[in-house]
Amino acid sequence: MIALYNNRCKIPVKKREKKLRLLVVEDEKKLCDMIAKSLHQAGYEVDTCNDGEEALEMICAEMYDLIVLDLNLPGMDGMDILRELRKENEETKVLILSARSQIADKPRRYELLGRISLLSPEYLLSFERRSFHLLELEARVRSLTRRKFVQKNVCLECGALRFNTRERTAYAKETPVALTRKENGILEYLLLNQGRPVSQEELIEHVWDSSVDSFSGSIRVHMSSLRKKLKAELGYDPVVNKIGEGYKIGGNDKT
Repeated sequence: MIALYNNRCKIPVKKREKKLRLLVVEDEKKLCDMIAKSLHQAGYEVDTCNDGEEALEMICAEMYDLIVLDLNLPGMDGMDILRELRKENEETKVLILSARSQIADKPRRYELLGRISLLSPEYLLSFERRSFHLLELEARVRSLTRRKFVQKNVCLECGALRFNTRERTAYAKETPVALTRKENGILEYLLLNQGRPVSQEELIEHVWDSSVDSFSGSIRVHMSSLRKKLKAELGYDPVVNKIGEGYKIGGNDKT
């Protein structure tokens, strides 16, 4: 509540929050409308578009808080739109939609993720078109719009630890550290969110694909390997496991 004052009275007034503005770009009109309706009901202002070239014009003309972007679009490919956006705007968050059938094979998936990471740390939500989960989409949008997540520099740093997002290479005290693809992804995400704990569920959401079980030991195995490699070069473990909260780099820790 805020209080509005004048010479005669003081009236408590509930402050009206500005609605976040989203753009949904999806070539299948029925799916696009379904997503837009769901997000509108969740409290967002939503514009829609079914064509790539038209979408780019709208993005250049308006300032959106988040763009839900399909990859396969008529007129202009989704990756080309993202590339053009990043030439002028590093702040607008983008949630990329892609049907699992489009990236079913691992080489294609890794290539896609690599291309995305070169532009900026974006998010990939893959799905089965026959079983599209709007609640999951809403959760991703809510998570992204709440997070201050802008990568203006190619290198992410925390103390003696550095990660080059273009080279996909980690350095500890300027010495390259040989990491696997998953370990790179974990380290990058922790550095992007340094100073706060990141849960296993959040790592699954942004580093793994959504088919991974949150109770799987896969994350712990990769995390353990990453921490051992970093400790061997730094002389200490830069990752803190905060029980009940998640993994953290930076903040008040030794880094």
